[in-house]
Amino acid sequence: MNARVGFIGGGNMAEAFIDAFINGEFLLPNQVFVSDINRERLKYLEEKYGIKTFSSNIEVSINSDIIFLAVKPQIMSSILREIAETISPTQIIVSMAAGYPIKKIEELIGNDKKIVRIMPNILIKVKKGITALCHNFRLLNEDLKLVESLLSSCSEVVSVDEKLFDGVTALSGSGPAFIFLMIEALSDGGVKVGLPRDVALKLAIETIIGSATMVKLGEHPEVLKDKVTSPAGTTIAGLSALEENRTRYAFMKAIEEAYKRSIGITKLIEEM
Repeated sequence: MNARVGFIGGGNMAEAFIDAFINGEFLLPNQVFVSDINRERLKYLEEKYGIKTFSSNIEVSINSDIIFLAVKPQIMSSILREIAETISPTQIIVSMAAGYPIKKIEELIGNDKKIVRIMPNILIKVKKGITALCHNFRLLNEDLKLVESLLSSCSEVVSVDEKLFDGVTALSGSGPAFIFLMIEALSDGGVKVGLPRDVALKLAIETIIGSATMVKLGEHPEVLKDKVTSPAGTTIAGLSALEENRTRYAFMKAIEEAYKRSIGITKLIEEM
């Protein structure tokens, strides 16, 4: 790939993408640029990946064909104002800022620019993430294919209407934390019934990985659940306890509350 890729913001999510792009041999180190206010962070990234780093966001903007905005939503506006004059209609802007809509970006840098909005999750760090994507009408098909090929190096990619991004944030953005809690709870349950901690944790992890893999192969989770559940057996006893304690409702409520918070953040940004 011949594109030069820049990151404004060198945090954990930016590093996950950088690692995937370089170690997956999609890009050479000399094709990647990063800016950040933390000089120690820049030194670390430069030494680990051999990339070029800058303390200036404008330098990244000038040198990049694709610019990933990997900064917090509360500072996005100031970053966009800073680089607005350096962005050309041929460059592609990729925003990771939660709750920050494309129309707000267009207001600050112009509606003639190619803008992509993504919502990745933390699982891109282990090349098992999923990233939702939407874009404005300025993107050409070849632009979209270029961005999707980069994201696919560490993530599944799904195109989603921007109006659904708050739901995406709640489910796949926050979802890993809910799954981590589930793993911890299953492991604790194993310890409670006498399993050593390390064995209980391993059993919980592999059970969840395997279960997700079976669902991904195409069978509905309800069908798979029923296949495991024998009459008057151990599984139905456990499922009964989960239903009694409203576990299904608790997970649905977690997504709903995360969604409400995401909507609140989006509205605040739109009113800025």
